[in-house]
Amino acid sequence: MNASKFTMPTLQASIPVSEITGLILAGGRGSRMGGIDKGLVLLNGRPMVAHVVERLRPQVSTVLINANRNLEQYRAHGFPVVSDQASGFLGPLAGMASGLQAAATLYVVTVPCDSPLIGSDLVARLAAALTHEDADIAVAHDGERPHPVFLLVKRALHDDLAAFLAGGGRKIDLWFARHRVAVADFSDSPQAFLNVNDPDERAALESKLLEAAS
Repeated sequence: MNASKFTMPTLQASIPVSEITGLILAGGRGSRMGGIDKGLVLLNGRPMVAHVVERLRPQVSTVLINANRNLEQYRAHGFPVVSDQASGFLGPLAGMASGLQAAATLYVVTVPCDSPLIGSDLVARLAAALTHEDADIAVAHDGERPHPVFLLVKRALHDDLAAFLAGGGRKIDLWFARHRVAVADFSDSPQAFLNVNDPDERAALESKLLEAAS
């Protein structure tokens, strides 16, 4: 998965928004945040997940939130919350599997709860890459590296993902290897994939946002 494999399709309505569910992944341990639930960390006075919801919601037909704790706080954002089917914080693939099972659309787009700057064209560009390559999955690439939890995937892959997890699979790249993957070029907007992993990064981003708003 590298820059030479970028697709450069036009951003036409390749997949109807009505057929895409947005899944926000908030089911991790938050270890680098000292075990704090990252989606609920305040950024400019609002939980980080609220910033993600605000940017993702106009791009999809509906939103699901994958969380394994503080479920009522996540439900307060007005969307269904789905938990991993297996305990133990098994990683993003477990959250994706739950989201694929719960979704009622043909496609699911996933984003992490700790990336509050996602672009307004994220879903359109992923969809354009997927259809252009006739792929099963489209993954974002910022020009330097892929961001595998920013993806658009066919809901029909749920059973395969569930089988992969049941067999002990955890690594997302190994699951990708089972399918046709398109790479969507976001080299013009790498800041959209900025994620907040620790208190220092949160403070730095908050200062930047406050400065931009002033």
